[in-house]
Amino acid sequence: MAALLALHLGPVSPSGPNRQPQLAAANGMVAMVFGSGDVIWFARSGDNGRSFSAPVKVADLPKLSLGRHRGPRVAISGNTILVTAIRQQSDLFCWRSGDGGRTWSKGAVVNDQPTSAREGLDALAADAEGHAAVAWLDDRTPKGKRLYGAFSDDRGATWSKNVMLYQSPSGTICECCHPSLVALGGGEFAVMWRNVLDGSRDFYVMRVRGRPASDAVKQGTGTWKLDACPMDGGGLAVRNGEIWSGWRREHDVYLAEPGKPEVKLGAGENIALATTAKGAYAIWSTPQGIEAQTPGSARQHLSQSGGFPAIVALPDGSVLAAWEENGSIAVHRVE
Repeated sequence: MAALLALHLGPVSPSGPNRQPQLAAANGMVAMVFGSGDVIWFARSGDNGRSFSAPVKVADLPKLSLGRHRGPRVAISGNTILVTAIRQQSDLFCWRSGDGGRTWSKGAVVNDQPTSAREGLDALAADAEGHAAVAWLDDRTPKGKRLYGAFSDDRGATWSKNVMLYQSPSGTICECCHPSLVALGGGEFAVMWRNVLDGSRDFYVMRVRGRPASDAVKQGTGTWKLDACPMDGGGLAVRNGEIWSGWRREHDVYLAEPGKPEVKLGAGENIALATTAKGAYAIWSTPQGIEAQTPGSARQHLSQSGGFPAIVALPDGSVLAAWEENGSIAVHRVE
């Protein structure tokens, strides 16, 4: 995995590091969001990640949930950019921009039960047809977390009534592992979350279209018996209409291609996933830095430090990765 470009977005604030980058790409644009202190920032690239604009403030969000996979999310639907984030112990907000991220709407609350999104973990996805979805760990019931979602057919201008997507017969899903979402087209999405079933904490995937549209399917053949939350979500991507997933089990990260046995990629955590015509690209963090696996190649070491990587497929067939590194956001464009 040869890096064609490496750049760093330095800290935007002297009082806080840049944290938790997320990426989206569509219509010749790459969108990146990250948090610093209580501020959500946005930067864009018009040259497939070779350079980025100066960061623009999306919003001040006092007590922004930030760290350990908590932080802003971004998606693109046509000419609209959507950003979501959660206030600590409170609500899930969504902002919209119709001018390429130069200006942003006032944040709108998506969860219809006050403070039910207080865990601070959500996922966002959108398609080119104007459909958008958000999923989060919800606390509106007294005991146990459930997976809830909301949907939009007008590029995030309005959101549906909240829908319970999944509740575990064991009483709760995993309490602090972030969910993942990917758009399948035509208003359909796939959502992945870490479940709790009979003492096992494994990942499940389900198709949703305004509500659950399939059974929940366990990812991988192994299982992780664990009486605690590992605080580590997974990665989800679609290729030729098929859903690929990556996740951590015990001390290792795994990749699952549809119809094939899971593949252990190596030791690590915080895996993110993207797919192109070549196959799947996985990136994850280890105590020694950032590792990656690309189609048909060996495992690659991308950075000596850093964590919480994100990755997105670009229109030119390459991929772009970003992660936290020494208070900055490191960005690598790769073929």
